[in-house]
Amino acid sequence: MLRSLTFALSAFCSVAIAADYPENTLDIGKVSAQGKPVTLLGKGISVGDSAPNFKVVDDNFIPVTLEDYKGQAVLISVVPSLDTGICSLQTKHFNEKVASQFPSVVMLTISADLPFAQKRFCKAENIDKITTLSDSVWRDFGQKYGLIIKDMGLLTRTVFILDESHNVIYKQLVSSLSTEPEYNSVIEKLETL
Repeated sequence: MLRSLTFALSAFCSVAIAADYPENTLDIGKVSAQGKPVTLLGKGISVGDSAPNFKVVDDNFIPVTLEDYKGQAVLISVVPSLDTGICSLQTKHFNEKVASQFPSVVMLTISADLPFAQKRFCKAENIDKITTLSDSVWRDFGQKYGLIIKDMGLLTRTVFILDESHNVIYKQLVSSLSTEPEYNSVIEKLETL
């Protein structure tokens, strides 16, 4: 029942999103699903940009913004849905193998999953070192970062690292939705902070 509700909400939101957001011209042709290019919606950002503030919700539907982490370096791991295999692996990898190596870096996972689905996933998988946040309410993060997949209502797989001033110092837009990020380059960049 919960998955049906999540799918219906996602389908409804994807129609509304397509009408509201422009195409991300910065990242055209850089992401595919099942070998076919996908269109990303929203503004898009690059390394060197000041990271836009965004508004998402935590697992209790409490608003969270990037400004809440002012003065802290932030890793943002973006996944389409925590209920899929690759997204689950990515989230568990950052929770188990990366968060403990870099305790001074805020670790966030953002998806379009509903907050109660994120809470269930974190409990079942013992996700306790990173914070999961939902872009399902306002789609503010996805729009400002250019990560909304047109006609899916999901976010594309990406990793960002922001320095303490919240400048984008690393961006890995994963080229295929069915592929994990390249973790070694993420760790190498974190080591420079």
